[in-house]
Amino acid sequence: MKTILDFQKKKANGQKITMITCYDSSFAQLISQSQVDAILVGDSLAQVMHGHKTTLQASTNLMALHTAAVVRAASGQFVVADMPFMSTRKGLKNSMDQVEKLMKAGANAIKIEGADGHIQLIQHIVESGVPVMGHLGLTPQSIHQLGGPKIQGKNEAAALKISNDALALQKAGCFSLVLECVPTSLASHITSQLSIPTIGIGAGAETDGQILVLQDMLGMNKNFNPKFLKKFMEGADLITEALNSYVTEVQTKKFPTKEQSYE
Repeated sequence: MKTILDFQKKKANGQKITMITCYDSSFAQLISQSQVDAILVGDSLAQVMHGHKTTLQASTNLMALHTAAVVRAASGQFVVADMPFMSTRKGLKNSMDQVEKLMKAGANAIKIEGADGHIQLIQHIVESGVPVMGHLGLTPQSIHQLGGPKIQGKNEAAALKISNDALALQKAGCFSLVLECVPTSLASHITSQLSIPTIGIGAGAETDGQILVLQDMLGMNKNFNPKFLKKFMEGADLITEALNSYVTEVQTKKFPTKEQSYE
């Protein structure tokens, strides 16, 4: 996937879009050799890569650092970078400065959480030549306001609010929309009413595409098991086994052999 037009083509043709959240060059290189359509450099890097409890500790400088690392290795991939916590709430000039940093780091687009207070900003960003991906439902930057990582849009009023926000984001110029942790029926309804593609995480199978964090789908954290996650391998066990094999071979002098030594 090269441009935002490819997202639209996939939706028009009924082809599912696949995205993976990635933060570093080594994994980005592997993703670029796979059939995955696009990469998100998510602000979840604050948790996955830096050990924080929430995404709130991510800064634009940190996002730009990781975005540049991914872009250098992800040959031909479409890369979206998250606008981090508070980067869109300190006035137009500051927001555009943050957008500029991420785009100059190599991103093809940026993602903004929520709709309230963002519609005019998104319009301005799009009019400035920068593609914007929206994000509704569970928005982790508002985790304290939401009272924790809970399913959103469960009652009629909340569902209507998300549906209306989705239409507003489309009208503002978003080229696609992430729907996180909402009921399948709501995600299906929004997907059918939008002309732009929806990307789901914990939103059922009727969205136009899916996204997962790479480390999550590889099973790198045995203690992280939300309902929406499928682990496509047990990475934690495989890596622990490899590390222990290394220790055993060093202790028993099986490594290094002559093949790994300079004579």
